[in-house]
Order: sequence, then C-alpha cells, then structure tokens
Amino acid sequence: MVSYKDLGLVNTREMFKKAIEGGYAIPAFNFNNMEQMQAIISACVECSSPVILQVSSGARKYANQTLLRYMAQGAVEYAKELGKNIPIVLHLDHGNSFELCKNCIDMGFSSVMIDGSHLPYDENVALTKQVVDYAHQFDVTVEGELGVLAGVEDEVSSEVAHYTRPEEVVDFVTKTGVDSLAISIGTSHGANKFKPEQCTRNEEGILLPPPLRFDILEAIEEQLPGFPIVLHGSSSVPQEYVKIINTHGGALKDAVGIPEEQLRKAAKSAVCKINIDSDGRLAMTAMVRKVFVDNPAEFDPRKYLGPARDELKKLYMHKCENVLGSAGRVE
Repeated sequence: MVSYKDLGLVNTREMFKKAIEGGYAIPAFNFNNMEQMQAIISACVECSSPVILQVSSGARKYANQTLLRYMAQGAVEYAKELGKNIPIVLHLDHGNSFELCKNCIDMGFSSVMIDGSHLPYDENVALTKQVVDYAHQFDVTVEGELGVLAGVEDEVSSEVAHYTRPEEVVDFVTKTGVDSLAISIGTSHGANKFKPEQCTRNEEGILLPPPLRFDILEAIEEQLPGFPIVLHGSSSVPQEYVKIINTHGGALKDAVGIPEEQLRKAAKSAVCKINIDSDGRLAMTAMVRKVFVDNPAEFDPRKYLGPARDELKKLYMHKCENVLGSAGRVE
C-alpha cells in the first residue's frame, strides 16, 4: 500500500471547494508519457494553476502503473524545481470496476472515478458506494457519473448520449457518498464529437456543435447547491491543429469540439473540474506530423517530441488562463 500523501500529492476536496467559491474549474489533463507530463506541469507552474493529472485505464496499461506513480511523484518535485509547489492530484479517469479503483488507490492515486453510468441505476449506486467506502478509508476522493456521454476516446465508447436526470442526483449523491459528480449535458468524447447532421455551419463553412444544455446544469445546481460537478469530453478541437494534421498527411474528417466560451460559462458555475484529452492529442500529433513532413530525414525523437511538448504547454496555458479561469489561483 502506497499513500499518495507520501508522494506529495493531494486529493480534490479542498481544490474543488476553492474552485466553486472562486468561479473557476480545475484542469484535468490526461497524460500517457513524459513529454505530456512535462508540458502539463510546466504550464500549470508558469500560470500558477492547480492541476489534476488524469490517467485512463488504457494509459495505465500503456505506461505501467509503477512508472506512473513515480512520474506523479516526479511531477511534484519538478513543480518545486520550477519554483512553485502547486497542488497536484493523480486521478483515475473512467475506472470501470471496484478492483481497478482499489488497485489505483493502493498504488498511490489520490482520486479515482468509478464510472457505472452504463449500468442500471441501482447497480451504479451499489458499485459507486463500494468504491467510496474503500477510498474514504484512505482519504482518497471519488468521482461518480450519472448520464452517458456519446463518442469514443481511449477505452470509453458509447453510441448514444443520455442526459443526466436532475431528479436523480440528490438520491445518487446521498446513497453513494461521492465527492464529485460527472454529468452529461452535451459534451462528448473524442475529436469527432458530433455527426455533421447534428451541427450547423457558419459563413466560413465550419461545423458548429449543438449548444450545451445549461438548463440541465442549472437544474442540477438547484438540487445540489455547492456540490462539485465534473464535465467530461470537453476538448474544443482547435481547427488550427486539425488543419496542420490534414495538410501534413492526416485524415481527420468533421472533427469538431465544444466551443471554449461555453466551457468558460460552465467553469463559472458549480462545474469545478473539466476534462481535456483530445486537444492535447491533436496538438502533439500536429507538431509531430509537421516535423516529419518538413524534415523527412529527422529521426531523433527529441526533435519531434520536443516541439510537440512545447505546443502542448502553450495549449495548456491557454486553457488555464482563458478557458477554465484556474490561472493565478495558487499563491
């Protein structure tokens, strides 16, 4: 058993409390490798933002759970080396079983998500409560989910979205004891979040997604005043990255995301954690493809992963400063 506190990590409890009071959201950036972790930490240190290092089940398999633990510990020390001891959470994204959540808790994660949203309501409640009862013994915070997001990202996939029912949230939170609740109000996983027929086009012919259901968010806030709410699938799919990818050998079709102004509006509410994964993938891929096309003789990984890391840092700083409002929140 490894305690996250020995690694220098924190859980989300105090972080979320401050975010709700301050009208901003904590960035939850997914990472799989060293370059992504470097970009996240250097960006958040530079703009004085707390951060959630988010690991999916697939990332855990890819990177190795022991290496991830030491990378998270290294992230804490790296932030100090860069000059600021920012609060850092190591969080399991979309845990799908009690065993997986328990293993992550035992390996030093400070926060876990148990996603039983695909299950019948009573089974979701039972599974979530089982994880909460175990996690809270070690002061690890737990995120549950009500409602189903459409789209595909990593090992998470659903054809159809189901909006969260506001009338269920009080019962769910009361019975499970979760510390935060992921909801479905129209965000979606992946870079292809919406089918073209769901969107409209502006004068430049760019696809515009359907707006988020802020009415559902407001109804949930009325039911759970001051309770931490989480948005998954919140990448904005910057079209400049899509263009770079497609003009450098890629084939991304109809890639569209959530407009950043809608995420900023959400961040000013009880939404205090916003998950961003696809945007980072797009930024990295765009820079790697550009290096390969512009310098076809290049074979040093540092020469293509370095520019990818630099672009990632730029993207993450933009998210903290201009979208989530988390910049400048660490003294």
